[in-house]
Amino acid sequence: MADSKKREVAAWLQKAENDMRGARIDMEAAPPLIEDALFHCQQAAEKAMKAFLTAHDTLFSKTHDLDELAMACEEIDASLKEALGPARNLSIFAWEFRYPGDNVIPSEKEAYDAIVTAERVVMAVHQRLAG
Repeated sequence: MADSKKREVAAWLQKAENDMRGARIDMEAAPPLIEDALFHCQQAAEKAMKAFLTAHDTLFSKTHDLDELAMACEEIDASLKEALGPARNLSIFAWEFRYPGDNVIPSEKEAYDAIVTAERVVMAVHQRLAG
């Protein structure tokens, strides 16, 4: 992989790691910032998938749709399906709670589950790109 591409992939992964850190910090707040944590989980999964696609010279649209990104990643490496499958449910967090509305805020457990899901995506991408 060319140095410029390595830097771009590393930048995507760093952004994903930053979002994971943000999600964890949001959940440590009193009271927890659940909506923000969920947003960061979606963002982390999205950026990790975009890192994977970038590393494999696969173009992607400017999208927050994790189903679309996951399908593209799985076409390259079907073994990602286990980690990426559950992450598809995080897509809604890109916008659902970012603005006022009649939305029911998910529970802390749901937020922690989202963190685990996003972490699995980031870890799976790291593992595939390291090997």
